[in-house]
Amino acid sequence: MQRERYFLVNVIRIVKCIDDQASEEVSYWTEKDGLPEKVGTYFSVAGMRIDPTQVGDAKVFRTWGWHIALIVSEEIKDALEHIGATGTKFKEV
Repeated sequence: MQRERYFLVNVIRIVKCIDDQASEEVSYWTEKDGLPEKVGTYFSVAGMRIDPTQVGDAKVFRTWGWHIALIVSEEIKDALEHIGATGTKFKEV
């Protein structure tokens, strides 16, 4: 049996910072979609860009309305790369 160390992160901070105009394409859930609990949240986000003025001091967070994205600061990215973390993929937003 091989033993390896694993670390988990439960990111609960949510920041409303997606820049709709700078992003490639965004669409929202509407009433006609039949899911009232999702109305006003993102249906899809392509080519996401964030507004850094809305982020404040957050280093790790999820974006409001589009929880698929996990955003980390450049400092956290560099630290993860330095330790050789696996299973990560970084894309500048």
